[in-house]
Amino acid sequence: MRLTATLVLGLFMATPALAETHLVQMLNRDAAGDMMVFEPAYLEIAPGDSVTFVPTERSHNAESVDDMLPEGAESWVGKRDEEITVSFDQPGYYGFKCKPHEAMGMVGLIRVGDPDTVPGIGKLRGKGNDRMQALLAQAGG
Repeated sequence: MRLTATLVLGLFMATPALAETHLVQMLNRDAAGDMMVFEPAYLEIAPGDSVTFVPTERSHNAESVDDMLPEGAESWVGKRDEEITVSFDQPGYYGFKCKPHEAMGMVGLIRVGDPDTVPGIGKLRGKGNDRMQALLAQAGG
């Protein structure tokens, strides 16, 4: 009996009990009429959480903005029209975009944990730059 209780306790301790998976949809148009958007475009999550980017509509992908990642964090690139799940273990801000629609403003920002500073804007084209500035302002920067 004691061995069974120890094994069960060990399994619970080995499993990240509080980790959550958040969903982000890739849309041609949101309910407000904005075109080429992630919904939500801004997330605040805990270290250890993951985000699943769902290609709700065709011709979208989700990938990191490489110069908008915490130091030491790995970049990611999802394929067009495919779902991708990314885990976020390191606190900081993570910029992301839909490469085909970046210039149309299809960008987003994830805040993981409680980072000390808000990053500067990465290298984004067209309307992506404007939307990212708005997301950074929302994040407190």
